[in-house]
Amino acid sequence: MPRLLLFLVILGIAVIIYALFDCIMSRAESVRSISKPAWFFTILLVPLLGAGLWFLFGRPRGEERPSQRQTRRPTAPDDDPQFLRNLEVRRRQQAREAEQRKREAERRAREADKKKKNDEGTASDGKTA
Repeated sequence: MPRLLLFLVILGIAVIIYALFDCIMSRAESVRSISKPAWFFTILLVPLLGAGLWFLFGRPRGEERPSQRQTRRPTAPDDDPQFLRNLEVRRRQQAREAEQRKREAERRAREADKKKKNDEGTASDGKTA
């Protein structure tokens, strides 16, 4: 008989602890009936009854449970699609800027050559006159 009683006490404590952690890990928006802090204190103040009520009336349903709503996050930057998209956008932006700088340098060089030819043309006109 004492073994059975000890087993039931341990089982009751385990249920209460599980209910507390389940309440803590649930999103506040998905908790049913009363607010999340109220459920927490209900489980603490009325242990077995509060845990039972939590499982029946307060726990999030189906898809909203914490273990199911968590998505796996990428572990490395090269696994993250958002990072790769940003990387590609930055690479294209840098290529565009480099191309624009190259065109600008070519335009300046052409203008400098034109100016130099015009200066040489006016200088040679002045010598012959």
